[in-house]
Amino acid sequence: MGIVAGLDSSAEFTRIVVCDADTGAVLRQGYAPHPGDPKATDVDPQAWLLSLGEAAGGGLLEGVQAIGVSAQQHGLVPLDAQGALVRPAMVGNDKRAQVAAADLVEAFGGRQSWAEAVGSVPQSGQPVAKLRWLARSEPEHAQRVAMLLQPHDWLVWQLLGRPVRRTTDRGAASATGYWSAGAGAYRPDLVELALGHHAALPEVLGPSDAAGTTPEGLLISAGTGETMAAALGLGLGHGDAVVSLGASGSVMAVHHEGLADPQGLITSFADATGMHLPVVHTANAVRALRGTAEMLGVESLEELSALALKSTPGSSGLVLLPYLEGERTPRLPHTAGTLSGLRRESMKPEHLARAAFEGMLCALTDAMDVLRGRGVEVRRVFLLGAAAELPAVQALAPAIFGAQAVVPQPADYAALGAARQAAWALGVAHGTLSPAAPPAWQGAAAQIFEPGEELAVGQAVRQQYAATREQLHPGAFTS
Repeated sequence: MGIVAGLDSSAEFTRIVVCDADTGAVLRQGYAPHPGDPKATDVDPQAWLLSLGEAAGGGLLEGVQAIGVSAQQHGLVPLDAQGALVRPAMVGNDKRAQVAAADLVEAFGGRQSWAEAVGSVPQSGQPVAKLRWLARSEPEHAQRVAMLLQPHDWLVWQLLGRPVRRTTDRGAASATGYWSAGAGAYRPDLVELALGHHAALPEVLGPSDAAGTTPEGLLISAGTGETMAAALGLGLGHGDAVVSLGASGSVMAVHHEGLADPQGLITSFADATGMHLPVVHTANAVRALRGTAEMLGVESLEELSALALKSTPGSSGLVLLPYLEGERTPRLPHTAGTLSGLRRESMKPEHLARAAFEGMLCALTDAMDVLRGRGVEVRRVFLLGAAAELPAVQALAPAIFGAQAVVPQPADYAALGAARQAAWALGVAHGTLSPAAPPAWQGAAAQIFEPGEELAVGQAVRQQYAATREQLHPGAFTS
């Protein structure tokens, strides 16, 4: 069918992959960092275009027929009535909007009202909270805002030559806080609540739709957010979940419908295929491992992993509740971590090392059980992040999660997902693919780990953890 490209404009860099449209085989790759401070929360979007141009240099896009765009989520690009930038784009997990987010929760009647309206409760990073902050902190800028875009919307608009029509997709729209994945519609009233007045919003395209064609004849697909693009690049389907192992953690799964969670533990995203991606976040994951390594005087997580595997399941009775930064799931924002079960025989480095791994994985299983409790099926768990390569994680995760664990080989999955979306839109435009399903590219190369005979042992570890959590924080998941 031809050649397609996918570009991922993350918070720090642009990656581009050029792929065979039929098989997904990667033909060429490009990379360039964004100019400027990668930790900045206010960014000139031109930096994204400069990075894109550098990454695409050297004829990288020669012969490409269609491009898909993936970009960082939770960014806000505010434009005036003429399409000019009102102020620098607000990106990243912007802590400035924490008070604004809490203000919005109260102004709209509480967490349950928000969950029912848009499938999520405002967080500081979301565009809806950024709008509230803008209205309160920079009213002169807020008054000029006439159009709201996210980074991927803005990039697609630029690639198409800044047409009158502005577009987004349901995946990126579901991260705004003013579009409902369940209803598939905007809530303009929430924009007005946050900003103080009406603002135009981009048209939400379907998964296989094209945003347009450049004057040179290059088709640009709908594009999407990084999370949704990575899910498409990994080839996730029904029954698949992704556990992200960063300093904090998250559990995301493919589901057939949007979920409104009265407690606000679930953020209901849409995916890039017409399905849904409910997500549950934890405040602590690998930071618990790093803290334990420092406490034990161990220099690396690899050494901590080897030490943990010298212990036995259940860590000789030690249980670590890894709530080192408070916790989001369960909602215990002001608590601290707890080490329980200390006895003379358990006070050995290897038992504490294993308790850290078991505690991290059990806390993530708590998050997974929030989804399972709402009818989300989990048969396979994809483990992402550098910590997924640790032998202790690979040994313990399948039994504790109660599911097959998949550790994909490192790859630019967001860029691959964007390329797969481009191939889909191109195929639909040519009449060779159905709008109902993306092209059947080969899935991610991965290591597979089965729970096997350790399943019962893993469930016993879970029970020990849950009993400790319930004793110390009774009703944490029911209050």
